[in-house]
Amino acid sequence: MSRLRTFAETLVRLLPTRFQQMLRWRFIKFGLVGGSGTVINIAVLYLAQEHVLNNIADFHQRLNYSIALAITVATVSNFYWNRRLTWRDRTRSTPQPALRLFVKYVMAAALSIALQSLLTKWLALHVHYLVANVIAIGLASVVNFIANDKLTFRRHRRKATP
Repeated sequence: MSRLRTFAETLVRLLPTRFQQMLRWRFIKFGLVGGSGTVINIAVLYLAQEHVLNNIADFHQRLNYSIALAITVATVSNFYWNRRLTWRDRTRSTPQPALRLFVKYVMAAALSIALQSLLTKWLALHVHYLVANVIAIGLASVVNFIANDKLTFRRHRRKATP
C-alpha cells in the first residue's frame, strides 16, 4: 500500500501551496477520504444492485444486500485512509494494532452506518436509490467524523510523572 500512499502524496504536492496547507486541516482530509468512500460506496452499490446480485428478484431484499456490501467496502477503504491521512498524527503518538483500531472505528461508525442504511432505504421510497444514498452519506458523515475524532482516534493525554 505504500505505493498508493506515495501516489496520493505526489498528487497533493501537485496542488498549489495554499491547497496543500488546507489539507493539513483534519476535517478537510476527512472530507476527501469521505469523498473517495462515497465514490466507492456508490460504485459498489450500483454494481451489486444492477449486476452482481441481480439474481435476487425482490428489489428491496437485493437493496438490503447491496447497501450492506457497499457500506462494508467503503468503510474498510475509509478506515485505511483516515488512519493513514486524517488522524496520522494521533496513530503515531499512541500506536495501536490496526485490528484494534479497526474494531473501534467500526464501533464508532456503527451509528452513522445504521443512519445511512435507514435513510437510504427510506429515501429510496421517494427518490432514486443512488440519490437517496448520496443524501444519506452526507448526513451520516457528520456523525461519523465526531464519533471517530472523539472515540477511535482521540487524543491520549500524557500521564504526568510524579
